[in-house]
Amino acid sequence: MTSPLIDKLVELKGVESNYIDAWGKPARVNEQSKSKLLEAMGYQVKDSDALEKQVEVEFQQMWMSPLNPVQVNREAKDLYITVRLPIELVNDDFELSILCENGDLLSQKFVPIDGDLINTSLIDEIEFQEYLVKIELSLTIGYHTLRLMAEDGDIISSMRLIMAPASCYHPEQIEQGNKIWGLSVQLYCLRSATNWGVGDFTDLAKLVEESAKKGAQFVGLNPIHALYPANPNACSPYGPSSRRWLNFIYIDVTAIEGYLSDDVQQIVNDAEFTATLEYARNVDYVDYEAVTRLKLRALEAVFNYQQSKYLTKNTKQNKEFKAFVEQGGDSLEMLAVYDALQESLAAQNKPSWGWPVFPKEYADFQSSAVAKFKKANASRVKFYLFLQWQAALQLEAANQVAEKHQMTIGIYRDLAVGVSEGSAEIWGNKDLYCTDASVGAPPDVLGPLGQNWGLPPMNPDKLYHQQYQPIIDLFDSNMKSSGALRIDHVMALLRLWWVARGDNAKDGGYVYYPVDDLLGILALESQRHKSLVIGEDLGTVPEEIKSKLAENGVYSYRVFFFEQAEDGGFYSPSHYPIQSMSTLTTHDMPTLSGYWHCHDLELGKELGLYPTDEILAELYVSRHENKQKILDSLHGHSSIPEWIDQKVDQLGMSKELNFGMQTHMAGGSSALLSLQLEDWLQMDKPVNIPGTFNEYPNWKRKLTRQLEHIFTDPELVELAQNLTNARLNASK
Repeated sequence: MTSPLIDKLVELKGVESNYIDAWGKPARVNEQSKSKLLEAMGYQVKDSDALEKQVEVEFQQMWMSPLNPVQVNREAKDLYITVRLPIELVNDDFELSILCENGDLLSQKFVPIDGDLINTSLIDEIEFQEYLVKIELSLTIGYHTLRLMAEDGDIISSMRLIMAPASCYHPEQIEQGNKIWGLSVQLYCLRSATNWGVGDFTDLAKLVEESAKKGAQFVGLNPIHALYPANPNACSPYGPSSRRWLNFIYIDVTAIEGYLSDDVQQIVNDAEFTATLEYARNVDYVDYEAVTRLKLRALEAVFNYQQSKYLTKNTKQNKEFKAFVEQGGDSLEMLAVYDALQESLAAQNKPSWGWPVFPKEYADFQSSAVAKFKKANASRVKFYLFLQWQAALQLEAANQVAEKHQMTIGIYRDLAVGVSEGSAEIWGNKDLYCTDASVGAPPDVLGPLGQNWGLPPMNPDKLYHQQYQPIIDLFDSNMKSSGALRIDHVMALLRLWWVARGDNAKDGGYVYYPVDDLLGILALESQRHKSLVIGEDLGTVPEEIKSKLAENGVYSYRVFFFEQAEDGGFYSPSHYPIQSMSTLTTHDMPTLSGYWHCHDLELGKELGLYPTDEILAELYVSRHENKQKILDSLHGHSSIPEWIDQKVDQLGMSKELNFGMQTHMAGGSSALLSLQLEDWLQMDKPVNIPGTFNEYPNWKRKLTRQLEHIFTDPELVELAQNLTNARLNASK
């Protein structure tokens, strides 16, 4: 299975052979795994002759391309590009013409041989030479097009030239030393008197307003990416259909013009409809099928109203809708077509969970059959475009509430690490994704068996040859209508753990990505959107990415329970990096109450997450020791009342202990503090249990109290004031 050529490819394609595991020990990726990852990238590793030819063609194509597809440079640094030409042309006069993003046209003449010769190669008996050419022109930050032009004006080649700032955006108040706090919540889990069984954008606006009034400076969300209207039980926000677009389920139907029309009211006042709505509101776990059915039925009628009144006429609304669709481009059209097609196939009882099981003629967005479907079902496609438009409008309305209350950050969004195998995003750009592999994680504390997330990774080579456009689009779209972006598993900018199809997660391997280029693009989009960036850097994290993130202005993610010294004690939050967001728990962890009472270990045992009873027993012992260390730290900092027991043996979680831990964190040095709304409500059930699928109702559990009642609770009002005061004191 191995050969010198495969070994060379492993090195060239960024497949890592050695790494340090989550316990700080050296680990090695086996040879078979590395070959499988190359195979997932499209290399014919099982046929040495075919592989040699494949690599040769790739090599020749590179040399015969005068310019690279894309280059990312930082402002205030010297700019060089490489130019490859046949030897007979290196003495000729050429011009570099740069079309700037703002429309300016700059040019520079040069003769290749006057530059620095850095490499040569013989292709079909023709010698090619590669030169390093310095760009003497001054460029502003942005996305520019550089063209290599012959003396007669012919365009020989072109590339994208990205000029990026030195660092991501930091709000002025944060730079001045202010330390702030905010709430994090899974939007779907909000209960309210008005929503339809799932939290919506109107709930979000209310949450933002009430949080701001109590001193919070942000509200953090789970990913609100587009999922699957025709497959509502595929509800994980971290396994979306498209990361560029929004989940329509968060639309507040009642807030759209047309809801009060007779046709819509006849539907929503129907006895069966109202009974289903009552059930969806009161059930403790989100019933995605019921909610989706209700919302689609009502939204169809609202769309018909707007279609009749506005969207077929020369109206302001129609102009705005068309502008939204035009700006969304192919990506938006592709998602709308996908949703309509998936719905159609499901209605015919044909396999429809995702494009891998679509009829062959529909397996590619670019196929003639899909084009015919789109034309024949234009109205339904337009309906799904309409849903995206309304979702964007309502999210922006919530963002405006944050701006009205002058929150330092306002809404902060979450970018998932990938899309699911059957997603619209892959359907529309299969060349970019390696569908015979999946992203995951090697064994670590959260997942002792390793994790396979079922998310096909982007091919770094293809991403580069697509001039990083997919990444640009992701950052741009996810920074809209918000003041910060949390990047889930931010190590993906450096490397991802790939698992070949059919293999166990522990048998995967790391594949590296062009981290400096991706961080440059992140910094550019961050500055443009005035969006602070938080990188979720938990798990197996190499030191090189930590330093790079810090240098690029990305905020680290510090979870109290993971911040332990070698002696087992917990670091004081006053020792956390200023450039970080601190928190007590995350969506992948138990709540404070669940942690303290070991509910997560009990659930893990029931679900078979621990390989042996010995491992589980060790976890119980470790938990007991950790709780004692936490208690020692809390008492040592006078963060909890003296009357709370000094020994953990018989000490259960209480309101005083819970709130004390939160105010303990508020006195820390992190610029940002995020607290889970579940912990405000002293809940015990987790949002998600990593490593489970159907074993536990992940991404469905609602809050125990309605939104209207949370911010009128005197105890929670007092907690909010204590948090605000502690943050103010920490800022001094």
